[in-house]
Amino acid sequence: MSKNIASYIDHTLLKPGATLADIDRVCLDAAHENFAAVCIPPRYVTNAKKLLDNSGVKVATVIGFPFGYIGTENKLQEIHDAIKAGADELDMVQDLCALKNGDWKQLENEIIACLQPIHSAGKKIKIIVESGILTDSELLKCCEIYSKYEIDFMKTSTGYAEVGATVHAVKIMKANLPSTIGIKASGGIRTYKFAMELINAGATRIGCSASMQIMKESRM
Repeated sequence: MSKNIASYIDHTLLKPGATLADIDRVCLDAAHENFAAVCIPPRYVTNAKKLLDNSGVKVATVIGFPFGYIGTENKLQEIHDAIKAGADELDMVQDLCALKNGDWKQLENEIIACLQPIHSAGKKIKIIVESGILTDSELLKCCEIYSKYEIDFMKTSTGYAEVGATVHAVKIMKANLPSTIGIKASGGIRTYKFAMELINAGATRIGCSASMQIMKESRM
C-alpha cells in the first residue's frame, strides 16, 4: 500500500495567507508525486490548472469555506465561479447551522440546488460535514440524507474545527454510505501511520498539507 498512497492524497493548501508562489510549489509537488488532486483557494484555480495541465492531477477548490453558513445562492455563485475557472472537484461545506438546528429540509434543498450545476458540468462534489463537531446521530443523519443524492464524496472536516479526521467517523461513514460515495478524510493528518489507519477504515481520499512528509515516511 505504501507505494500507492499518493493516489489517495489531495495535497492541500488553504491557509488564508497562501501566495501564488506557495500554490506553484504545491502543484509542482503534486505533479511530481502523482497525487490525486491539489485542494487550493478559489482565486488560484486558473493558475493551478495551467501548471497541472496534462499531469493527471485534479484541481479541487472549496465552496462555503470554512464555516458553511453562507446562503445557497452565495454557494451557487461560488460554484459557478469555480467551474468557470476550471476546477475539477468542489469541496463544499454543508450548512452546519441548519444541521445543528435539525433543519434537515434545508440540507436537502441545499444539496439539490448545488449538485445540479456541478454534475451538469461534469465535475465532482465533496460534501464537508465537519464530523468533529457532530454527534454520532448527526453524522448518521448526514449519511442518510446524502445517500439519497449522487454526491461523489463525503468529507470529514475543513481543518478549522478543534477535531479533524478520526477513524471513528470514517468507520461510521463507511458503514452507512453506499459504495458509490467516496470518503475523504481530512483535518489533522500529519503522519503516514495515521493516513493508513484512515484508509484501512474506509477513506478513499486523504486531504492533508503534510503530504510530502507522509510520502517521505511511506518510503522508510
